[in-house]
Parts: sequence; structure tokens; C-alpha cells
Amino acid sequence: MKKVLLLALSLVLVLGLVAVPAFAEEEAKVYNVANLVNGNLGDKSFFDSADAGLAELQEAGRITYKTIEMGGRDEDQPKWLETLYEVSESGEYDLIVCGTYQMPDYLTEVAAEYPDQKYLIYDSAAEGDNVVNINYKQNDMGYLVGIVAAAMTTETDIDFINEDAVVGFVGGVDSPVINDFLYGFLLGALSVNEDIKVDTRYVNSYVDPGKAKELGASMIADKNVDIIWGVAGNSGNGAAEAALESGKAWFIGVDSDQELTLSEELAAITLTSGLKNIGNSLIWFFDELDAGNEHYGESILLGLPEGGVGIVTDKNFDEFAPDSVKELVLEAEEKIAAGELEVPTAIGEVSTELEELRDSLQP
Repeated sequence: MKKVLLLALSLVLVLGLVAVPAFAEEEAKVYNVANLVNGNLGDKSFFDSADAGLAELQEAGRITYKTIEMGGRDEDQPKWLETLYEVSESGEYDLIVCGTYQMPDYLTEVAAEYPDQKYLIYDSAAEGDNVVNINYKQNDMGYLVGIVAAAMTTETDIDFINEDAVVGFVGGVDSPVINDFLYGFLLGALSVNEDIKVDTRYVNSYVDPGKAKELGASMIADKNVDIIWGVAGNSGNGAAEAALESGKAWFIGVDSDQELTLSEELAAITLTSGLKNIGNSLIWFFDELDAGNEHYGESILLGLPEGGVGIVTDKNFDEFAPDSVKELVLEAEEKIAAGELEVPTAIGEVSTELEELRDSLQP
């Protein structure tokens, strides 16, 4: 009898061990995502970076997603709120993603109406326990770009560089986020050359490359600018065209590695790019979700140590920048990452310091 009982118990244990993995190993959740673009893809920087991150997640089988391009003109703005309501009402999506400083008020309104819907906004911040805000230390990145521009602008052995220490900044809109890039840029440039001049102008649009081209051409012809940083989304590509057509200036890209996204001709005169790794930050967020860390109701700030921002140091930069310039950039990176160098920000409390600095450096 004991033998029969032991045999029965043994069978139960064996079957139990076989059965446990089948129930314990649940398949990872595949999230359905709506990516709302208050502009259009093809900007070669900001929105394309976000879409590339989502595409990588989809290719890995971790999400399915739909990108909805809502347009970036003034007349398109009513669509932004309308589309947010529509996708939220549909109940189809595990997560609704959007970005830019123009979306928080809309998102705060809609998130309150749909408390069970989850949202992510990048490069800005909205309110709600169902919203995660992801932002980036573009002031740190701007500091590195400012070092490059100021250090390179008098390297006259390099094509297109003249003797004048004058560089340019073409911003999309005079706003806190764009001015956060600018603040770092100005301070980084000053750290290299206290006599540097920076011609700062704004397009007042992220979808007007024609206007940015006019501004860039004027900088080059009237102020002898030989390096222009375009921080203006799709508009910034117009500044790159101005640099190319002049045959007298370099362009610096933003958000994405624009040597990989611009045409061959424009890539050839793109010295480097400041990186706002939006696509990587979205991948990071889903890594966190899968690890059980949701972050809804939180504001996340990603800098150099987390890979949230950076600068391109291969390709044209590696070929044309002297070792002395590379060393300056590396030194600043290490100091910022270690907390030894704190770059002021234009985000938050309004200060006149940036305006005064910006005006004082105009050529």
C-alpha cells in the first residue's frame, strides 16, 4: 500500500513540475500605441526620431502602432484636440503618445476626461495621474554644440571657415524649450571664446523651411556666419540649404543624426548634430513597463548619463574637427555627467539672464 501511495505522489509531483512552466511563463504584452504628430513626419529630426523608436519596438514585436499626422500649421491646430478626443474615445490603444510644448493643455484636458486611458508626452509636460512626461536636458546638449561651433569657427584651415568668430542659431519659436538649447549653446560658446558672437533668429514656425533659408542666407551674407545650428524641426532644414547654397558655411543638425537623414549634399556640410534621443527614450519607457515600472503621473528628465541627449562625434566631426576640439567636447561631457558642471536651464522660472546674454552676443 505504501508503495502504491508513494508512486501516486511521485506522479503528482512530476506532473506538477511539468505543468508549472506552462502557466508561469506568460507571453509578454504587446501594446497597441497611437502616435499623434502635431506636424508631419519627414522633419528629419524631432518627430522622425520618435517614430523611429516606435518602429524599432514594433519590429521587435513589442508593440503595434499607428502614426497620425495632424499637420503643424496654425489652421491645423483644431485637429490636435479633436484627434486626441477621437483616439481616446475609441478605446483601441494601450498608450497614446504625443509631443511638443504645444500639446500639454490639450492633453491635460483630454486625460482628465479619460482617466483609464494611458498617455505619454515627450519634450513637454501635462497633468494627470494617467500621463507620463519625458523631458530632456537639451541645455546640456546645447553646451556641447556651442563648444564645437565656437572652437571651429576660426579654424581657417577647414573649408568654409572664415576668420570671424561669428556663429548662428536658427530657432523654431521663441519658447522655453528652444531657448533651453540656446542657453546652453551660448554658454558653451563663451566657455571657448569670450569674444564670440552668436546671431540668434527665430522662424516662428517648425514647418517653414523657406523662412529659415532666408534667415540663414542673411546670417551668412550680412554677418559672416560660417556655422549655423538649426533648432527648428522641419524649418531647420532650410538653414542647411542656405549653408549649402552659399558655399561658405557649415550646418549643425538637431534631435537626430542629420548626416543620416538629410540628402547627400546637405549631409556633406553637416558638421555634427545635437542629439535628443526621443526614439531611445520611448524604448526606455517600454523597457520600464515590461519591468513593472509604469511611471504614470511622473516627470522623467533624461540627460547625458542616461543617453537622453548627446552629440554626434563620428563622420564629419571625426574627419574635420581637430583633436583639440574633440578634447574640449569630451572634457565637457565628462564634467556634466559627473555633476561637476551644471548648465543653467531656460525651463521653469522666467529669467532675464538669457535675454540679456542673447542680446549681448548679437553681432
